[in-house]
Amino acid sequence: MAKKDAAEQPEGGGSKKKLIIIIAAVVVLLIGVGVGAFLFLGGEDEKISPEQEQAELEKQARQVGPMVSIDTFIVNIIDDEESRYLKASITIEVNTPETAMEVSERMPQIKDAILLLVGNKTFSELQDLQGKIQLRAELINRLNSILLNGKVKRIYFTDFVVQ
Repeated sequence: MAKKDAAEQPEGGGSKKKLIIIIAAVVVLLIGVGVGAFLFLGGEDEKISPEQEQAELEKQARQVGPMVSIDTFIVNIIDDEESRYLKASITIEVNTPETAMEVSERMPQIKDAILLLVGNKTFSELQDLQGKIQLRAELINRLNSILLNGKVKRIYFTDFVVQ
């Protein structure tokens, strides 16, 4: 009987070794599959080249978003010599239809922001092209600070008379 137990013991010890080797192989295989999946599936999120990024920006620039028109308004502008006025109409291009709805809902706030900003400009600032471009940039920043959802992409002056 002692011989029988001794003969069985190495087999039992060998099966434990086999089980440990199989478990280790499975763990290594699972780690390999995980790393492979990460590398192959994660490769889609690679950074795009500057050329591809520029092409994407140009594509977005060509796309026209929803537009909201603001009626003609007249504002007193600053001038030391005489009374000056700006008569203007603006169309606002936004990025989503939901933003266009928000612009319509917030129209009193938007008109107020425009009137206050334009009313603090001088005749000389609004007379040249650079001043109009700067006004456009300031208006975009001001309106984007008012909007909660979405943003203003561009502003178009559809009527602009300084007198």
